Amino acid sequence: MTTRALDERAESLRAHRVPFVHARVVLAERPTSAKPGDEAVITPDGVIEGFVGGQCAEGTVRTQALSLLSSGDSMLLRITPNPEGEQSGKTVVHNACLSGGTLEIFLEPVLPLPLVAVLGDSPIARAMTGVAEALGYEVSTYDDADLSATDAVVVATHGKREEKTLQDAVLAGVPYVGLVASPKRGAAVVESLELTDEQRARIHYPAGLDIGARTPQEIALSVFAQMVSERPRVPRTAHAGTHPPVTEPPVTRLGVISLETETAIDPVCDMTVTISPDALHADLPDGERVWFCCPGCRREFLKHPEKYPRS
Repeated sequence: MTTRALDERAESLRAHRVPFVHARVVLAERPTSAKPGDEAVITPDGVIEGFVGGQCAEGTVRTQALSLLSSGDSMLLRITPNPEGEQSGKTVVHNACLSGGTLEIFLEPVLPLPLVAVLGDSPIARAMTGVAEALGYEVSTYDDADLSATDAVVVATHGKREEKTLQDAVLAGVPYVGLVASPKRGAAVVESLELTDEQRARIHYPAGLDIGARTPQEIALSVFAQMVSERPRVPRTAHAGTHPPVTEPPVTRLGVISLETETAIDPVCDMTVTISPDALHADLPDGERVWFCCPGCRREFLKHPEKYPRS
């Protein structure tokens, strides 16, 4: 994949609010197939587009990159064929399958901007848009929003469409739901909703922190201050783009496996393998599936399976 094609792919992922990790090789000691400047993007299903090393290195990059999508942190990853001690500022992984050289790869998560959906055309609703843009948030009208990927819903209509909007936002799991209203009216609106007490408690009314706000802009600022204090670090995302999430049902797998993180252990080299559409595996006659970090381990296992007893 050319640099231009990779850039276009990254822009497409951003436009569709699909999180990904950008990987760039910053050090390559011979013999390695990668060189400094090589880069790739890793999508949430574990697919790597671009090139940052052979399949052995890719397995490690995939596993580490996917862990960053849940934290939002960046990482300088050092992959070495020989065991090394901890190094300040680096995550060191011993990959016994590497053909020789050491790689250092900078992994940077690229996450969608927090998405705020606003219902209403009041002065406060319009002020919400201005404050959101100043903070670097993405803002949309409620009717155009995908609630599965929305981080916050703010209702500022002075009585119009409040009940259904609040109820739909809560049931969709939107992290922040706010109603711009007086305490008395807000309580009456929330109490009328067909929700449980726990669900009603998730609605902020009046929306915003008590900072003595009076103008529409100050009220909008108070609402965003409350969002910042409560929202998760990693924005919600809809799974869009050409690579949907892996939906393969769990199967019995040889070795130690964590279904929560969808990883397995290569029985030949003991490397952790992230299960993804392009991860190497072998299906045994008895229905078990074995996962591998590289073709060499797969060939070795299939040649001498008796050397690697099932656990």
